[in-house]
Amino acid sequence: MPIIVIITGLSGSGKTVALRALEDSDFYCVDNLPIALFDSFVSGVSKYREIKKIGIGIDIREKGFLSDVNSVLKILRDKYRTEILFLEAERDILIRRFKETRRPHPLGWNIEEAIQTEKGKLAPLREAADRIVDTSSFTPHQLRQFITSLYKIHTGKKAMTVVLISFGFKLGAPQNIDLLFDARFLPNPNFVPELKLLKGTDKSVSDYVFKHRTAKAYVKKIKEFIDFLMPLYIKEGRSYLTIGIGCTGGNHRSPAIVEKLKGYIRKHPIDLSIVHRDLN
Repeated sequence: MPIIVIITGLSGSGKTVALRALEDSDFYCVDNLPIALFDSFVSGVSKYREIKKIGIGIDIREKGFLSDVNSVLKILRDKYRTEILFLEAERDILIRRFKETRRPHPLGWNIEEAIQTEKGKLAPLREAADRIVDTSSFTPHQLRQFITSLYKIHTGKKAMTVVLISFGFKLGAPQNIDLLFDARFLPNPNFVPELKLLKGTDKSVSDYVFKHRTAKAYVKKIKEFIDFLMPLYIKEGRSYLTIGIGCTGGNHRSPAIVEKLKGYIRKHPIDLSIVHRDLN
């Protein structure tokens, strides 16, 4: 039975980038397919044994979007393993993206009104989504990396895909994370002149962070918490888990902790991807 991922969401939120990321993950992808053809398309494509993963992009420009989408999705979910990925971003970010590209919004040139109208029209689909990703703080490269990490093929006996992401709170916490750990209480290498321009992935920064007993104890607690939760998530049948580690700027403490944790987390039967969102 093929896996179907439907990518939708607000215009300007990165749907094209996300669909290309699915292609990088060996999905057979199609964009702007009329909704009425979804079932027949999937039925036809799934006859080919080599096609096990299908990605479909849809947006508000599709005619009959609101009237047909719910019934079509029900048909697909009854027949196949189907997931809806809904992308969105903050209003100001969407406005900036449209102004930078000088492209009109699909619902009109008044961008603010168009965004508000689109949010209302897509609200039922957002509610039905299996995963909602806020792309406000992602660059196109980071979004592609994140989507690829979610949908890459599980290998061997791996039961779940885990994304471990470092970030800076001053740039906003990712809204798509499942578990969040705050490292802002730890001593900050940013105030050490010889470490300020280095990264949390550098050994000297890591050594500074973990020379403090508080950092060692904190990571130990995180490991214990993960050891408790991971088997429960796997038993539940969960496919994806995103763990966020945040500090102030995302350059030093949180990347150092992520690097410290990644080897330990791999002892669980999971596929692990690392994202340092705000690392300069």
